[in-house]
Amino acid sequence: MITVRHLAIMQGRLLPPADGRIQAFPREHWEQEFPLAAAAGLGAIEWIYDTHGLGANPLESADGLMRLAAQSGAHRVAVRSICADYFMDFAFVRTTESERAKRVQHLIWLLGQAHVAGVTRVVLPFVDQSAIRDGADFETAADSLRQALPAAEHAGVELHIESSLPPAEFVRLLEQLSHPLVKVNYDSGNSSSLGYKPGEEFAAYGRRIGSVHIKDRLLNGGTVPLGQGDADLPGVFQCLRDVDYSGDIVLQVARGTAGEEVEWARANRAFVERYLH
Repeated sequence: MITVRHLAIMQGRLLPPADGRIQAFPREHWEQEFPLAAAAGLGAIEWIYDTHGLGANPLESADGLMRLAAQSGAHRVAVRSICADYFMDFAFVRTTESERAKRVQHLIWLLGQAHVAGVTRVVLPFVDQSAIRDGADFETAADSLRQALPAAEHAGVELHIESSLPPAEFVRLLEQLSHPLVKVNYDSGNSSSLGYKPGEEFAAYGRRIGSVHIKDRLLNGGTVPLGQGDADLPGVFQCLRDVDYSGDIVLQVARGTAGEEVEWARANRAFVERYLH
């Protein structure tokens, strides 16, 4: 059985691309996404915290947090998660110890802001330029997350790891972080691009999956519309059903035609809903 708390969308997908970027915090128009999400029939937005949005992101100030809460309440669109793409540009791996210490402290600060915002999870991407590539990266990533755990406990915020590690290696990382607040963010598109099979992934760590990003990608390639890539979406949803998944599903799909974002979001919502019943 799949119990979806919120069918959500990644921030920015309801607006034309910010400065031509596929995914970035919409600096000038973020408040507009709340009524658009409601119009698309979506219950939540996964907030982006990245370097592009620094100085404009409401997570950074008390006034901004109040504006965010007001929009969320007015349109009944929740913000319960943060996608912390900041830590792709400022990764915990392959950096100096002094820089890593600063980045861990920044994560601790973000967890405090998340608590004030009512956010219950922060997704930490260890993919692409922030991917874990060798044993040194593995130990550094595990140590960085361990250092943040007391702050996560204090804030009551989960740490969801998004990783490109093969299933067996991902399990080994999770074993070093055996804590109820450390969970997996499963991304159907990233897995398909790497050639991973849902059955093998879920057999390895399915019970620790706490959140899901839905998208489709080509093997060794980029994001494409749902159903047009190599993601085994029927298999993914069957695996979610088998582990009795209870959590959010976040649309992080390929972009459609600029100016038709709400219609595109509705179509993708309907695509996913077919698998939920």
